[in-house]
Amino acid sequence: MRATIIHAPGDIRVEDRDYPTVQQPTDVVVKVTAACVCGSDLWPYRGVKPVHKPSAIGHEFIGVVESVGTEVTTLTAGDFVIAPFVISCGKCPPCLDGVTVACELLAGWGGKDSTGLPVDGGQGQAVRVPLADSTLVKVPGVTEPDSALRKSLLTLSDVMATGHHAALSAGVTAGKTVVVVGDGAVGLCGVLAAKRLGASRIIAMSRHEDRQKVATEFGATDIVSERGEEGVAKVRELLGGVLADSVLECVGTKESMEQALHSVRPGGSLGFVGVPTGGAEIPLRYLFDSNIHVAGGMAPARTYIPELLEDVLSGAINPGLVFDVEMPLEEAAEAYKAMDERRAIKVLLVP
Repeated sequence: MRATIIHAPGDIRVEDRDYPTVQQPTDVVVKVTAACVCGSDLWPYRGVKPVHKPSAIGHEFIGVVESVGTEVTTLTAGDFVIAPFVISCGKCPPCLDGVTVACELLAGWGGKDSTGLPVDGGQGQAVRVPLADSTLVKVPGVTEPDSALRKSLLTLSDVMATGHHAALSAGVTAGKTVVVVGDGAVGLCGVLAAKRLGASRIIAMSRHEDRQKVATEFGATDIVSERGEEGVAKVRELLGGVLADSVLECVGTKESMEQALHSVRPGGSLGFVGVPTGGAEIPLRYLFDSNIHVAGGMAPARTYIPELLEDVLSGAINPGLVFDVEMPLEEAAEAYKAMDERRAIKVLLVP
């Protein structure tokens, strides 16, 4: 089969790879119908995260179950499924508490790479998924989604679930004022999540017209292009002299975290989901003095998918609008380049 392989920073190739097979009784093999490039995939592409050897890459995909291990009980060949970006056993204390990304079984999982992602790489024609019963989510009544539905279903594997996690971590509820720092796919989904949870005012911090348009469609009431102290002052001006009840940090850099922290009112809440890079840190003294609540981390997508799936299937939300470019899998190298150069918000790959 064909699969996307990262060889070194800036070096993405689509190459032949052995077709996956069921290796454990809890495995299934999924034929991928759509995958995509994640912002976190850009860290090794940019050299921020080391690439030690050529490796399959990608952790967001949807598709059809092809073959099933003997101990799989909830899935059969032909089922259309969403793959959350981390596998999980569904039985350990963290999984039972809904924190599937901290699955205790994975601590010793030999086939797992250092990011905790599915072992075979999602940007290919097929993927072996371990722990399939507790990891994959079947989409009821769907076998061949149309283009719009396909895009929205794919967002549930990561970016919509992550935006939702940011909003929940920031304590977004009906009537709250919200600032979203970051206008990538996760930040835009954070806007949508805040709207879904009933926020009364949503300020999207964005300098890019195409992303501002999606943010507005998702429910942003205001756009702020300023950064640093000017950005904080603009937020305060828009909110009548106070800062936001809730702020979503969706980037992971030192600058974005500082922007987020200083946009929260005293006693407010910050939810962070950006993968920490570039010296991002939490200043404890500032939190102590301001009584700001901070929560977040890697999103337990598997926990959130069933709830979000209902709203996607009903048409209540359409997160698939974050996909502004679609390319064949063979053009994966160009997909990475387009996202790295910010010529695309998020690229969908079709095997």
